[in-house]
Amino acid sequence: MPKESGRKVVATNRKARHDYHILDTYEAGLVLMGTEVKSLREGRASLVDGFATFYNDELWLEGIHIPEYMQGSWTNHSSRRRRKLLLHRDELTKISHKIRESGFTIVPLQLYFLDGRAKVEIAIARGKKDYDKRQSLREKQDTREALRAMREKNLAR
Repeated sequence: MPKESGRKVVATNRKARHDYHILDTYEAGLVLMGTEVKSLREGRASLVDGFATFYNDELWLEGIHIPEYMQGSWTNHSSRRRRKLLLHRDELTKISHKIRESGFTIVPLQLYFLDGRAKVEIAIARGKKDYDKRQSLREKQDTREALRAMREKNLAR
């Protein structure tokens, strides 16, 4: 059987980019059970309520939903359990120093397989205010309208 290669995205947290200003991103490995990996390979996961916290100088991912594997038996996992993130020690210290500042949090952005291994992209983020969210939506609409106007002008020629 050939070894997997490339990047296969399982879940994306689009709400995180809307609710937070993303400052730094990191790629972390995940400690998973066998039934969790099988469930992820089926493309079933949700990162919407996910966040990461430190316990005993280790980074743990909480709140993500990986549903139980359908063909799993008594060895099945709980769907919202805490999962350990695998990062280098210097990355962990950078993240912990940044998080100690007020207003910062760690949110998962994407869950994917990279060369057959489950990875999660996490970000250090600061929450947006309501007016920031409205401003970013307004900017998106303006660029969309500008592109639409240019496209119509090019077609009219």
